[in-house]
Amino acid sequence: MVKTYELRTKDEKALVEELGKLKAELAKARIGKVSAAATQVKASKIRVLRKDIARLLTIINEKRRDASRLAFKKKKYKPIDQRVKGTRASRRKLTTFEKTRKTVKALKKRNCNPLRKFALEAQSSYISTLKFLSLIHISEPTRPERISYAVFCLKKKKNHR
Repeated sequence: MVKTYELRTKDEKALVEELGKLKAELAKARIGKVSAAATQVKASKIRVLRKDIARLLTIINEKRRDASRLAFKKKKYKPIDQRVKGTRASRRKLTTFEKTRKTVKALKKRNCNPLRKFALEAQSSYISTLKFLSLIHISEPTRPERISYAVFCLKKKKNHR
């Protein structure tokens, strides 16, 4: 049985060589089991060999992934297996760039009809009453033309002195 901590100290070439040996040994064990030769091959031996091969392949893959991580550490783009997986919904979500994009028609409409700002003009007789009112809401202009109307909602202030 191969110990994991021993495998991690070896380089990739040595691991691949050992993998070849274990696979050959496993093939011999399977042939011995089928042919029922003079030497009985135990099923437990095959199981141990399969687990050793799996352990060895895991270590090889770990080493390759670590090497790949180091190679792409400072790069702009990463391989798909190194990217953050996230959820399915988050992967399909629009990016901020895609969200803020506008069609040519929408851009023309926005440029031709900029947002209008309105100001209230109070007569001197109403100034004293305006102190007790606060602005709640200004509606959107009624039409995108030179002359349009907006509704102002005023509310009486709670604490007025």
